[in-house]
Amino acid sequence: MSNLDVIEALGEIARRKNLSREFVVETLKLGLLQACKKRFGTSDNIFVELEEDTGEIGIFARKTVAEEVTNPALEISPADAAEYLDDPQPGDEVEVILPFEEFGRMAIQATKQILFQKVREAEREQVYKDFSGKVGDIVTGTVQQISRDDILVSLDRTEAVLPYSEQIRSERYQQGRTVRALVIEAAKNLKGPQVILSRTHPDFLKRLFMQEVPETKEGLVEVKVVAREPGDRAKVAVASRDPKIDAVGAFVGLKGGRVQAVVRELSGEKIDIVSWSPDPALFVVRALSPAKGLEAFPEPEEKRMVVICPDDQYSLAIGKRGQNVRLAAKLTGWRIDVMTDSQYQERFEAASRVEIPIDQLEISEKIKAKLREAGLDTVEKVIAADQEGLTALDGIGEKTAEKILSAAKEAKDAQLMHFDEKAAKSEDQPAAEVPEPEESSDQKADGQSEGEPQTGTDEETTESQEQEK
Repeated sequence: MSNLDVIEALGEIARRKNLSREFVVETLKLGLLQACKKRFGTSDNIFVELEEDTGEIGIFARKTVAEEVTNPALEISPADAAEYLDDPQPGDEVEVILPFEEFGRMAIQATKQILFQKVREAEREQVYKDFSGKVGDIVTGTVQQISRDDILVSLDRTEAVLPYSEQIRSERYQQGRTVRALVIEAAKNLKGPQVILSRTHPDFLKRLFMQEVPETKEGLVEVKVVAREPGDRAKVAVASRDPKIDAVGAFVGLKGGRVQAVVRELSGEKIDIVSWSPDPALFVVRALSPAKGLEAFPEPEEKRMVVICPDDQYSLAIGKRGQNVRLAAKLTGWRIDVMTDSQYQERFEAASRVEIPIDQLEISEKIKAKLREAGLDTVEKVIAADQEGLTALDGIGEKTAEKILSAAKEAKDAQLMHFDEKAAKSEDQPAAEVPEPEESSDQKADGQSEGEPQTGTDEETTESQEQEK
């Protein structure tokens, strides 16, 4: 191989490994220096020059002229130095050319190994840098190998892993098939960079919508949060930053084209798209779509939402195996208890019949004693007495009577609003617990019937707006 062929080969390595030509050349020089150290015991006085125009590679050793040579690696006799200098004197420095033949086959092999090792290390570092910057992005690769439960995916210049835990269970993968997935991690290990992919992460759904909905790139609409049961169903809450744009309609697309493109990519995963709201009660009502006619009552101290629904909407609100209410809880971050109108009425009436002793009122003991003396020993009796009956008692004026009535009514309202949880469980009411928060997420689209893929519609948006009013 000629010197120019060597230069061309270095350029080809740089292109194929996505490395700079300068790095590959410097790596070759380093390899030659290591070979010199192996051959001569030191490389401190040796340097390498490479002329890229001609392909000439020169290896030189700086040696000192000495009358008596004790270290041939560092010293040279006047007679030998005369080849390079006119009238060499002891102490002069000479740059001596080291021919390749002096290295020996083992040294040349070592140079090759060092070159390949350094190039491989640099390639791994470059791959790590590239993919660590792509965490959260969607990449496209080819299924290379199915090993046990994990899938090896061939990307541009590396291999990525799609673990079993990040695969959609209903999907079947075949060698050579193209697959899209989200990069969720890029880590270093002894074998090089390891890129981890996911098709179940909520952000995968979010990114798919961002690719399908150009308004997201313009900042006109956005995905607020996503909740998924991968391969089965998902809910996506979306919002508009422009009052003229319907966010749900933008994500559904003309005749459902945009949402259906995402559904196809996810192998038929049903997607409900709902309009996000800063009002927790309204947001929960929308999240429980396709159920309609719902009312929600928040209990902020417990992060709990009691939802009342028409009897004929109960199965839709809960969903098959509780899936709808479970996804709504994930989406909103609230624990959701759903009950029918008839169940609510029964509990309301039962709670109304339970009397509250005046001991629970936040009023002075002196006033409580006066009320007991007058036979007003429960909150219900105090409310029935009204202001006229209270002011008729000795020592209770109008302002005091107002305070007593206010405290009594608040206590009764609180009793009626906070249903006993044991009673709720005895009625076998499904309650959707809020799961552990997932990393940043995105959501899905709504439909008309429980068994079909759902797509958000203008009708749904109108309904949500009417509920908000």
